Amino acid sequence: MAMTRWDPMSDMRTLTRRLERAFEPLTVEEAGTFVRANWPTVDIYEDKDELVFRADLPGVDRNSVEISVEDSMLIIKGSRHLEKEDKRDNYQRIESVYGSFTRTFQLPSTADYDRIRADMKNGILEIHIPKREGARGKSIPIN
Repeated sequence: MAMTRWDPMSDMRTLTRRLERAFEPLTVEEAGTFVRANWPTVDIYEDKDELVFRADLPGVDRNSVEISVEDSMLIIKGSRHLEKEDKRDNYQRIESVYGSFTRTFQLPSTADYDRIRADMKNGILEIHIPKREGARGKSIPIN
């Protein structure tokens, strides 16, 4: 039996790799398909007047989506259902994501909840959250 010297850095490199993987998007295997934990993907951008959330929801009917604000949290819920299965010689492959989803986002205190509007077109959900008048900021001249 060969003796090898213990290298504490080897354990540290293994731990580092495991921690890096912890922050990757999670996947769950369900019935031979992988489901992304952060589905649908959402892009968020902000300008001086509003926050905009853009969610990719291809194949999702607008009636299957529910948007709400509770305790300064924006909640997007919905579902996408598999309409047709493609089976050939007992082989099935589904790479699209199906099922229920919920995404939750913390809103800033500057959000005006009374004027939120949402539009859905071509599988893209856009949620516009205006900022309150006093929260938009202003330029202060230096005397």
